[in-house]
Parts: sequence; structure tokens; C-alpha cells
Amino acid sequence: MVNLYRPKQLIDSLPKTAITAGDIKVLLTAKDYLHELLALIDSATTRIYFTVLYLENDEAGQLVVQHLIAAKQRCPQMDIKIFVDFHRARRGLYGQEDDCGNAGFYREIDEKHPDFMNFYGVAVKQREVFGVLHLKGLVIDETLLYTGASINNIYLHTQERYRYDRYCVINSTTLSDSFVDYLNSALLPSEGVYLFNRQPLKIDNKFKKKVATQHKKLSKSKYELQGCNDQAICITPLIGLGKRHNQLNKVIHQQILKTQEKMVIYTPYFNLPGILKRDINRLLRRGVSIEIVVGDKHASDFYIPEDQPFSKIGLIPYLYETTLRTFVKRHQKDIDNGLLIIRLWRHDSNSYHLKGIKIDDRFHLLTGNNLNPRAWRLDLENGLLIDDKQGQLAEMFEHEHQTVIEHTTEIKDWQQIEGADSYPPLVQKWLTRFRRTNLDKLFKQYM
Repeated sequence: MVNLYRPKQLIDSLPKTAITAGDIKVLLTAKDYLHELLALIDSATTRIYFTVLYLENDEAGQLVVQHLIAAKQRCPQMDIKIFVDFHRARRGLYGQEDDCGNAGFYREIDEKHPDFMNFYGVAVKQREVFGVLHLKGLVIDETLLYTGASINNIYLHTQERYRYDRYCVINSTTLSDSFVDYLNSALLPSEGVYLFNRQPLKIDNKFKKKVATQHKKLSKSKYELQGCNDQAICITPLIGLGKRHNQLNKVIHQQILKTQEKMVIYTPYFNLPGILKRDINRLLRRGVSIEIVVGDKHASDFYIPEDQPFSKIGLIPYLYETTLRTFVKRHQKDIDNGLLIIRLWRHDSNSYHLKGIKIDDRFHLLTGNNLNPRAWRLDLENGLLIDDKQGQLAEMFEHEHQTVIEHTTEIKDWQQIEGADSYPPLVQKWLTRFRRTNLDKLFKQYM
């Protein structure tokens, strides 16, 4: 087969750093991740930087904050900064009525423990629906915890239910420095970043203009770090925002097309951007094996059980399922030929939040990017592309993969996927209305 790992790709021009196989480990459960997170906080001596969509005011969020407070008391010079999405912090979870949201929780922490830690809200756009801070990465001293998980009860599995994600621990001073330097240089000086601690919450036209200016700058921002020995395991940190100049999107697209034998895609919602669907079609025509592990509609964080009050947000899992059913039907021949494997993840009442791509057991993309149109165009996203030339990490990531698919069902025929005529009457009613007005397409672009 022709060697497709040719030069002059974007990834070749981007800075990367080297690690050894002993510098990286993959955690397999949310509880393992919580244990590792708290242990690292408890042993921290210099800095703790969190970048998450949100840190929730619930038992898990309060537990993490308690450990942060203890770390600051133990080491008064500790630098603790928490970056969250600005809009998400000002509201609670969907369906909750709380005018202050988590922002009130952050101010309360600062009132009780002044200047222990700073909570920064990053407004990517003027409204949440048009873009959020979806960067991931928790730096504790010289260790980077990379996961798509935010901080709350379900992500950290502190109660009965959990939201399943990927959890990677990387010991690298260079990589950790690059994440911290980006936050300090690209976000902190920006006027579109809001310090929640004790500032009065005020949204006016002046602030909105600052956010618009910030968006242009963030779309061109990037990580900076040193070079990498070609013989080592190399990691390239990537960032992207918007349709143009999106470094992360371009690398994902190029790496997919370079697949020679096999690719695995993890995505919580089957709502791929058009360009990725076309890439998959090209690979299948070339005879490349593709495996897609996606969440069942019951494993979606938007799914509303039939015994609970319904709202329109609950249509999203059904919209994604109809898209998946159409995709499987169109590619039934590839499934029959063994080229395409579709797996649906479902485990009791838990939810699925995995993202990432594995290519030829050499390239491993860790990302918070949902691989959907919203992530592709609206949100500020990042990721880590690991190039494992000698296959030193192949066994570790294969073990992770086998753990992921433990609770999956392989789809052999498109009719295994439930059709719209089997949906609850209220869901059928609203789906019909959405299709007549093209609102279904709008939902898929923004949710």
C-alpha cells in the first residue's frame, strides 16, 4: 500500500514535545479519575490551573474546592486559577431555576477564602448558543490531566450515575507549561474574560464589544512549545475556533485522510460535520476499516426518560438517532463486508461522553471536541495529537478501547436502530413539526 504519511502536512509544521511511554497513563473509570485528581491536588506545591466547561455547585464540585482550599492553606504561594465558560457559569443545569448559577458559588468561595483562587469566566461569543469555552486540561504542577469531563457529580461518579469519558494523565513540564502559558497570555489579558470572584455581574454593550474583539484574537491563538525528537513519542497540542484558520479541524481532517488500515472514532452524538462524513466515505472506498463508537440515545445527556416531564431539548437524542439510522442504511454494504463497524454504548442509566480518534495504532487524538457541526464552527476547542511511531502506547490504548466497548452493541443491520414510528407520541409530534419547518437542521447545527 502507498505510504500516505507524506510531508508537507499541517501537523509537520506545528510545535510538539516529546515524552516517554512511562510519562503517560490512561485511567479507565470516572472514579479512578476523581481519585487521581484529588491525589494530585493534595500533593501540589506550585500551581493548579483548571480549564473546564463548568465546575458545578454540587457535592463533587464542593469536594474538589475543599481540596483546593486545603492545598492553598498548605502552600500559601500556590497559584490556583479556574477557567470556565462565562455563560455556562451564570446558569445551572438544563431544567434548573437558579439566576446566579455557579457564579454565585464562586463568589461565595472567595468571600470565605479571599484570594485563595480565581474563577475566570471566558465568553467566546455574546450568547452561549453561538459558542462556548470548550477547552480541556487540568494542570497540577508538572502534570496535565486531559479529559472531556467537567466537574460535577455525574462526571466524577460521586453518586449512583456516571458520565463516561476518557481520562489521560501526562507528566510533562513542557506540555503543562504550554497550557498554562496559553491561559495566561491568550485569556487573562483579554477584556472578554470575567473575574467572577467579587466583581458585580454586569452585561452591557461595552462588554459585548469586548467579547467580539476577543473572538477574533482567539481564532488565531495557538499553543507554543519546544521541538520534538522524531524518534520519540511526540505530542502536539492543538487549538481551534471558527470555520477559518481552525488548526484543530484541519489536523483532524488531514490525519483521517492519511489512515492506511484502520480508524476508530469515539463521539457521544452521531452528528458528524459534512467534511468528516465525506472523509469516511473516501476511506471506505479505499478499503480502510472504520469503527465508530457512539452513544445510544438513552446514554445521551439530553435524553429525558418517558416517565419525566418532556421538553424540546429532549428531542436531540432522537434527531441524532435518525441521522445514525440513515447513515447505517446508506452504508449497509460496508457493514456487510466488514469494513464498517458501528457500536452503540449503553450501560444502565449512565451517559456516554467519549471523544477522540485512533488511527493505525499510531496516532491518538485526545480531545473535548464532539466532532459535530457546533464543535467544528462555534466552540473554542482543543486537543492533543499523540504520534506513537514505534507503537509503545498501542497496548495501553487498546486496553482502553476494549474497556469502552464492553457496554456496546454492534449494529449489524440498520433496522436494529429504532425508527421514528416507535418513538413516544409527543416526540413524533415535535419531530414532524421540526422537519416541516427545517428546525431539525437548525438543532443539529447548534446543539
